[in-house]
Amino acid sequence: MTRSEAKERIQKLKSEVERHRYLYHVLDRVEISDAALDSLKHELYKLEQQFPEFITPDSPTQRVGGEPLPEFKKVRHETPMLSMEDVFSFEEFGDWHERNKKIVPALPEDFYAEIKMDGLAVSLVYENGIFVGGSTRGDGLVGEDVTNNLKTIESIPLSLRVPPESEISDFIKGAGGKLNEKKFRELIVAHKGRIEIRGEAFMRKKVFNELNAAAKKNNEPPFANPRNAAAGAIRQLDSKITAARRLSFYGYALIADFGEATHEEAHRIVKLLGAPVNPLVLRCSSLYDAENFHEKVRRERERLDYWTDGIVVVVNENEYFNRLGVVGKTPRGHIAYKFPAEQVTTVVEDVVWGVGRMGTVTPVAHVRPVFVAGTTVTNATLHNLDEIGRLGVKIGDTVILEKAGDVIPKIVAVLPKLRTGKEKAIRPPKFCPVCGSELVRREGEVAIVCPNKNCFARNAAGIRHFVARNAMNIEGLGEKTVEQFLNAGVIRDAADLYDLKAGDILPLERFAETSAENIVAALAAAREAPLARFLYALGIEHMGEETARLLAEHFGSLDRLRRAKAEELTEIAGVGEVVAGSVVRWFGDRAHSSYLDRLLKNIKVANAPKKIDGPFHGTTFVFTGELEALSRDEAKEKVRARGGKAAESVSKKTDYVVAGPGAGEKLDKAKKLGVRVLNENEFLAMIHE
Repeated sequence: MTRSEAKERIQKLKSEVERHRYLYHVLDRVEISDAALDSLKHELYKLEQQFPEFITPDSPTQRVGGEPLPEFKKVRHETPMLSMEDVFSFEEFGDWHERNKKIVPALPEDFYAEIKMDGLAVSLVYENGIFVGGSTRGDGLVGEDVTNNLKTIESIPLSLRVPPESEISDFIKGAGGKLNEKKFRELIVAHKGRIEIRGEAFMRKKVFNELNAAAKKNNEPPFANPRNAAAGAIRQLDSKITAARRLSFYGYALIADFGEATHEEAHRIVKLLGAPVNPLVLRCSSLYDAENFHEKVRRERERLDYWTDGIVVVVNENEYFNRLGVVGKTPRGHIAYKFPAEQVTTVVEDVVWGVGRMGTVTPVAHVRPVFVAGTTVTNATLHNLDEIGRLGVKIGDTVILEKAGDVIPKIVAVLPKLRTGKEKAIRPPKFCPVCGSELVRREGEVAIVCPNKNCFARNAAGIRHFVARNAMNIEGLGEKTVEQFLNAGVIRDAADLYDLKAGDILPLERFAETSAENIVAALAAAREAPLARFLYALGIEHMGEETARLLAEHFGSLDRLRRAKAEELTEIAGVGEVVAGSVVRWFGDRAHSSYLDRLLKNIKVANAPKKIDGPFHGTTFVFTGELEALSRDEAKEKVRARGGKAAESVSKKTDYVVAGPGAGEKLDKAKKLGVRVLNENEFLAMIHE
């Protein structure tokens, strides 16, 4: 084959493979078998290897390749990827429209309703029709460059499609009278300049089930749910792993001016360009149309081949959408109308009492296994005795169990009319279920506590806390391993871990030479720690991650903190008398002091860096409830990066409480103390000012 013949054949093969990609992923049609399509791709690959000068970035053979990345680069979005306000009822949905009408009185009831996909939001950037970059949403302003991983998704076009004249004419006929026909015709053919398509990368349920079946066969841990699997796949540094996860993509937004006048037209243009859009959409001429669509999707969601947690309703006409503007990081012109948290009924078969590292004895309901929110649930939290009394729950009761996303399942109601008379009251234990010590209930507190500091369960929980990812981050020391080490007498506490040798571990059941050496290596890698992380790992009562960070920032070194008085601690915003007393008592205890000295023989604790000056200097934030645009940890980092403090508890020294859905006692205390309360959008507006 001559060079010119190869060039022509390669171009024809690329066009044919792309055509079949479009038929399958966008139009849901198949003309040839998978085997035949694979044969075309294989021929293309062999020709490109023979004539590498004809390989182009938009070739189907370029979807996977290259060495794994060392890390993801940051990408600033030219147009911010804004978030949405959530509503959970028709009343709240109607309130959203009424608020918008106060801003734009002539606002019509013209909406475009689509599925709120439960995956990972991504951005695809095309320059002159060629895919040049893809990124995650990140914080809305800055995301991560995941171009190589997005290339592996077959449904994402590597070059934009030029539709035939018949499709262009059909689009113009179906568009409203406000479409700029000249601009549309020019760009849909030329693809000149920068065109951005935004959408959702997701994993279909069928793929999810197949991957988990393969994992089970290979004795590998399964994925928790399709959403986590998709998000994890996109954030793989090796694009070959992403390709193996077989993700899909649906576009839902267009950042380019094609002369379109409505959101509906933007959807249709994305499809013309070769990217798939979810066919389950509806143009709505009233709030009730959108409500009916919401109810239809809610009823049918289990039959859909993907996860969804609601619908998105958009003010359809771009003119009105733009006039409504943005509040914080949320355009007023669209809303996420979510489904309520998933609820199922099950039966409480038993209640067991677990012992935490501080001795708190907590009730956990063992329930008849039930599938809810993507997982099979066998346990549900009952929190404490007061919660048991409030619910009136008994062993044998039929209960309503609720699980929202990754939140711990909880019992929200009892169905007493289904009782048979054989149900048993839940009685708290009088003695520790592990060490047998008599339990105590401190005055003014709900919890019952094991007072024995040498209780096996307390000790094991304390060591698990010490080695946890957000503490010393020592891999390979799970719950069973820690208990096995304690039972065998090879350790007494966390300090003993650092004296372990492979020979100490090898005689134990389930350990081979490699696994024993891996644990020793993990311990060797955990001999340095920043002050805040080390303080948190100590497991001092009432000291969470944020308190540890506050103390580290204030005192700078462990030596200074060890000598501090309670009055010095309470001067720190976010540290109250209870925390201060607990810290001083811990460092003043002779046994704790000896334990600390033993740890310091093996661990180098780095002093905390000096405080950062910034716009939030001297300002303390507390976060409560759920956040959507950022994780709780990301939000706290935003505060600290601007010189502020992120505390765990609300006090008179707190400046702002950022409250999301599910906010509880902290929000109540903020209102009582007169602390200013912000919603997430108001907080985001502050950090981006």
